[in-house]
Amino acid sequence: MTEVNRPPRVGGWTRLVTARPRLSLLAALVLTALAVLAGSGVADRLGSGGWEDPDAESTYATKALEREFPASQPNFLLLLDAGDASVDDPAVAAEADRLTARLAGEKGVTGVGSYWRTKSPALRAQDGHEALIAARITGDEKTMGETLDRVAPHYRGTHGPVDVKVGGVVAVRHEMQTIIQEDLTRAELIALPITLVLLVMVFGSAIAALLPLAVGIVAILGTNAVLSGLAEFTDVSIFAMNLTTALGLGLAIDYALFIVRRFREELADGAEKLTAVATTLRTAGRTVLFSALTVAVSLAAMLVFPQYFLRSFAYAGIAVVLLAAGAALILLPAVLVLLGDRVDSLDLRRVFRRGRPQGRKDAQPPTEGEEGTAWGRAANLVMRRAPFFAVATTTVLITLGLPFLGVKFGTADDRQLPSSAESRTVQQHIRDGFPGNPGGGLEVLAQGRATKGQYAAYKERIAALPEVVRVDGPLVKGDSAYFTVLPKGEAVDGAAQRLVGDLRETKAPFHTEVTGAAAVLVDSKDAIAGQLPWAAAFITIVTLLLVFLLTGSVLIPIQAVILNALSLTAMFGAVVWVFQDGHLSGLLGFTSPGSIETTLPVLMFCVAFGLSMDYGVFLLSRIKEEYDHTGDHERAVRLGLQRTGGLITAAAVILAVVMVAIGTSRVTNTKMLGLGVALAVLMDAMVVRGLLVPAIMRLTGRATWWAPAPLRRFHTRFGVSEGDSTATSDSAPARDKATARG
Repeated sequence: MTEVNRPPRVGGWTRLVTARPRLSLLAALVLTALAVLAGSGVADRLGSGGWEDPDAESTYATKALEREFPASQPNFLLLLDAGDASVDDPAVAAEADRLTARLAGEKGVTGVGSYWRTKSPALRAQDGHEALIAARITGDEKTMGETLDRVAPHYRGTHGPVDVKVGGVVAVRHEMQTIIQEDLTRAELIALPITLVLLVMVFGSAIAALLPLAVGIVAILGTNAVLSGLAEFTDVSIFAMNLTTALGLGLAIDYALFIVRRFREELADGAEKLTAVATTLRTAGRTVLFSALTVAVSLAAMLVFPQYFLRSFAYAGIAVVLLAAGAALILLPAVLVLLGDRVDSLDLRRVFRRGRPQGRKDAQPPTEGEEGTAWGRAANLVMRRAPFFAVATTTVLITLGLPFLGVKFGTADDRQLPSSAESRTVQQHIRDGFPGNPGGGLEVLAQGRATKGQYAAYKERIAALPEVVRVDGPLVKGDSAYFTVLPKGEAVDGAAQRLVGDLRETKAPFHTEVTGAAAVLVDSKDAIAGQLPWAAAFITIVTLLLVFLLTGSVLIPIQAVILNALSLTAMFGAVVWVFQDGHLSGLLGFTSPGSIETTLPVLMFCVAFGLSMDYGVFLLSRIKEEYDHTGDHERAVRLGLQRTGGLITAAAVILAVVMVAIGTSRVTNTKMLGLGVALAVLMDAMVVRGLLVPAIMRLTGRATWWAPAPLRRFHTRFGVSEGDSTATSDSAPARDKATARG
């Protein structure tokens, strides 16, 4: 009797998830409906910031200035354009004064000032035709957004002799939030039908193709409910919704694809449906579980960073991975039990088959002698010339990553938005036409009792710093005061960042804190640099442990970590070459600010590394299964690649389609995330898994499976694999076990 006809060895779990399949599906339907209700309107509860370190000096100073000197931190701007007239024209001045007074009376708005009241040259355009009214909208992000929605329509548009546009940080973030929601809906509308077509091409059966899509939708809806609940207790970034969609569809499809494919192969080999489900859960199910854990580990590493932008992606990523795996391991088996042979219903490929057997024969796994498939031939070619492929592939990947050596870090600003966005238009007018870049100043908060002479002496010391253009202030209130320092050059360039350090080192007879865009960037970079080693260590150690538990090898986990990191080089090189240096900016429709937002490389690494491990686990588990059953290392590598190469490629292409759909966003950071991760996924699946892994494993030979005796005993007791058993030693695999099918 073949292995597939034996009673399921994990019958307890199989019985648990298949005993009441209709009841399980009904419960899932009810829970999904509740998730829809709980997650409805989740985007309105999410924030659009989170790039700053909440414990940094700049954050403390910003909050103190908001409290003591609200006019020092304007986040709402009205750009008044007088057309051909001068902003000093009496009619223009009268209308501007009326708008200023009206704005000062709005609820939730404070610190209102304008060029016409202060005569500050920083608030007047150099050509004399534009000027600013500045104010601060108070409250948290949600409250500020509500205030903006209430106030802005009354000021936007033509008012007598002036045309008014709305800008400022609040407007930028609010417009970004709106655009992300619109783009996410469009991305889903693009990705879903294309994904369905690809799944039909992979499975042939429309019924089988719909199952992975259903698992993905359940994972997305469930994660939206989780994010909605988290938003009641902590800050969550709206950008995380993009990851929810991408991973929800991508990983759920990966997992369901793997399970459905294995189930169909077991049926094709003559197994009864319950036995097929049991074998599928014992083999592909274990692989899915380990894959989900490795992806979750990579995403969980972002929890060590203080910025809620990064933490939000950890929340969303962990939730969607666990929900996708849970749906694939709990709900999908129940559906497969109900469908049985009907999983192959509605075979849409029949019209293209002539003279070929119908039914499940297409799903049969390759036999031992079938080495003529494309992946089998590729594996043979790579292993015959392993040194060449190992060196050539590594060289190409490192070369593609070289542009990242020139990375420049910056902060996200209005240039993330499309050029047609109103708030970006306002900020661009300010950058191009106003003196001294009024949005790029640094604020120095002085706390402690001081005399006018002490303030004056401190101001002179600041003005003497080499990167300073002008110092304004101080404005004194009680024992607190603040100075505005205008740096040379751009708001966050190298000179501005050096000035932050100089200001913090300048001696003063009172306590000082520095804030402003450059200070926030400096503090953010320090926070990431401080936590990055911990995040990297966490990912590395836990990944090594998980891969060891899966394979029982010491060398394979090390190879997996190194090769996964190597697979990301093309992504990082492309990020700098395209999004920092501006190549292809016209084709892709974005404006390069000349830098990369500080948190983006961390986010992209964690996401792409996790997805690379996802495919790595799929391949390694099948190679390990073949090796356990035969003890033939090269045959195991060849058959492992032959039997998973097409599956991994299909999964990678589908996930890349989803990420490219996300990459059509009009917000640059989202575009960078989507297109960058899509590139990383394709490079990993097609180059690293298809060329580098078999080449390296051929070079390491049987030593690939070595482990010292204590670790072998540990793995025998606690480890698992996709097969039914693990090798008892590196030299005596279980050849007497039944040969695995498919």
